[in-house]
Amino acid sequence: MKKIFFFFLLSALWSAQKTEIIELKDNIKDRKGLTRSLTFIDNRPDKNIGTVQDKKNIVEFRFASDDLKGLVENWFKGDNNKVLGNSDIVLMLEDLKIYEEQDNNRTFPYVKARIKLSSFIKRNDKYYFIGRYNNVIVSNPNVTTHPSIFLAGEISEIFTQFVKASYYPNIAPGYYIPESEINRYEEYLNKGYKALHNDVLKDGVYTSFQKFHSQEPDPDYSVKKNKKGKVVQLIYNDLETSLYKMYCYVEDGKAYKTTPVGFDEMNKDAKGFYIYSSRANLFAASQTGGLFVGAVAGGLVGALIGAAIDSSSDANAGAVQGVGFRSTMESNVYLDSLTGGYIFEK
Repeated sequence: MKKIFFFFLLSALWSAQKTEIIELKDNIKDRKGLTRSLTFIDNRPDKNIGTVQDKKNIVEFRFASDDLKGLVENWFKGDNNKVLGNSDIVLMLEDLKIYEEQDNNRTFPYVKARIKLSSFIKRNDKYYFIGRYNNVIVSNPNVTTHPSIFLAGEISEIFTQFVKASYYPNIAPGYYIPESEINRYEEYLNKGYKALHNDVLKDGVYTSFQKFHSQEPDPDYSVKKNKKGKVVQLIYNDLETSLYKMYCYVEDGKAYKTTPVGFDEMNKDAKGFYIYSSRANLFAASQTGGLFVGAVAGGLVGALIGAAIDSSSDANAGAVQGVGFRSTMESNVYLDSLTGGYIFEK
């Protein structure tokens, strides 16, 4: 009798366990034929993605193969079997975790995915930084029936769009890394981050993250305040222009980040610059009804590829794709030291 009971108990446990596969099947063909190869580097310290509760099931997340390097590289080869270009792209996965976390002032835990994915173009023995996605995606339990399916789909879409965007980089000067430094590329590149290392920030208007990074305010721009001392206008050569063209401004050595709901003070700690805000505020609807994109955000990753590629990419920054639930919870939101994009840690 005990054996029968034990058998049924195991059967119940097995039936409650499920595996959700993160598919890498969408088309990633280089339509311009510029890319010769794609090399994948899996630098995750822990290869286990995670396990969460989804309704009555315990769901484990996996890729279709444990050989993720082979899976990604064969994915590229399958969609790009007639190689004509000479660009060698390198994709690096540094972190991927799916987990449950209960935030402050929340009555139940949220299922979240944390992912850090970077791309480079390799020329001779140098790697040139293209961009990266470095964020936490939140599943909204009020509208998402199965968070496991939602997050697996989001991760798949991020991989797809990130690879496709990496085909056509416009590399920012100085963003190269010697082959010997590729595994510590962020530390290597941040040596040139003047805004981070200088004791005092230069006053003025910065129309892109790259200009703020190199501490080069644009002398043709200035801000105008109202009687209450709030910035209400951006002036370009004595003519009013859109505030959306400004990444941030610095006054008396203090930086203020443009957001859809006003200007947030940029503070700095050991991790870098950050503002105190929420997804709901940073991806709020504009007065015209559309999403506030423009230079405001510097991107979540600059529309999935990073504002560090080129200052013009700021215009596409802040895409909601890859954000997930636009939570109202406020926390420190860091500004990526290489792209200027938002990094949500909660």
